Amino acid sequence: MALLKSINVRLGTKAIDFCLKGIDGETHSLAEYDDKDVLVIVIMCNHCPYVQAVDDRLVQLQEKFVERNVQLVGINPNDGVKYPEDNFEGMVKRAKEKGYNFPYLRDEDQSVAKKYQAQCTPDIYVYNKERELCYHGQIDDNWQHPEKVTSHDLHDAIQTLLEGRKPNSNQYPSMGCSIKWKETL
Repeated sequence: MALLKSINVRLGTKAIDFCLKGIDGETHSLAEYDDKDVLVIVIMCNHCPYVQAVDDRLVQLQEKFVERNVQLVGINPNDGVKYPEDNFEGMVKRAKEKGYNFPYLRDEDQSVAKKYQAQCTPDIYVYNKERELCYHGQIDDNWQHPEKVTSHDLHDAIQTLLEGRKPNSNQYPSMGCSIKWKETL
């Protein structure tokens, strides 16, 4: 397992459009969420222990903020052939087991993850109503032990945006497994 950190993507960068199949069998695009005040894109997968350690927290965040017009969207770009746990069927199974309450989309050709400059799972991007990147960092400061978390970075970024303010620009990168890129010829 190769540990990587998210790279520094310039705040203010516009969200990149996508058109991806969700585990619900429907096709989802960026425009589908135009009515949301805050959009959180999470590049994630099924088998990464870093994602597994925090996916309950993602479900809790969506539950907490759904009434406040916030939408989380999970996108899985991992190679589902070399990593069968991350294929579409594995996504459906994982979402059901964990009770995902947000769309979980398959980036089969990995083009969306590449456009977002994603490096690891999870890699988190938070956009305001104008779809400008306002936060790109960690969920919190202790992925292994939720009871020891002292800094709720993602929660605080969402809350700050909902209050009409910008999150602190001093952001700690997310860390996790490397994205499992397909081999190119």
